Amino acid sequence: MKSCLLSAGVNTADLLHLGAQLEHLKGVAEWAHVDVMDGTFCPQLTVGPSFVKAVASSGVSVDAHLMVEEPRRFLSDIALAGAGIITIHVEATRYLFQTLREMSQLQSDGPFLRGLALNPGTSLATLEPVIDLVDMVLVLAVEPGWSGQSPAANTAQRVEAVRKMVAGTGRDVLVGVDGGVTRQNASTVASWGPDLIVSGSALYDGGDIAANLQEILRAINNPDASASEE
Repeated sequence: MKSCLLSAGVNTADLLHLGAQLEHLKGVAEWAHVDVMDGTFCPQLTVGPSFVKAVASSGVSVDAHLMVEEPRRFLSDIALAGAGIITIHVEATRYLFQTLREMSQLQSDGPFLRGLALNPGTSLATLEPVIDLVDMVLVLAVEPGWSGQSPAANTAQRVEAVRKMVAGTGRDVLVGVDGGVTRQNASTVASWGPDLIVSGSALYDGGDIAANLQEILRAINNPDASASEE
């Protein structure tokens, strides 16, 4: 079983001490995951391009997850803010192909990975027409915007199906899992075979951030193979 990369969600970090909290991620997590929510696509209203820029300026690569309606209106600003990954949702736009084409064009101004996310109830068939335009598929294990959810029961099967789909492209496309990842279930999630795992509140829950990071990393790099049967 290969190891997973960690994208550490920072929306629940202590924003008054953000710089110090981001220091814990350097050389440990591959990305700082920022959830950009507009209060329309999902219930919460969070941060925007200026926050992405602030995190990127700390020296940590940013994984910007756009949970917004018609994300085309944010793409240029998020790219200019220095995001290393920009992920949009299949469900968020009527113009998915054009949005991904515009993301591809923006890559010439500065490199980033084009991510495409799917909510738990969205058919994986929606990936097929655009799979050649993405660098990462993010499988949502929970409905975005509601805290305290456990991963949907079919998430492992969806990860496996996406893996087979991207293998057919012959391209190096990452597969990620986001939502409901805790220190207790991270090993199980890793056993599903993703390339990267997003975990946020499990790191910034008021405890020892450095210790939480190490616990998560141990879990995702030593997955329990038997957990994939769950």
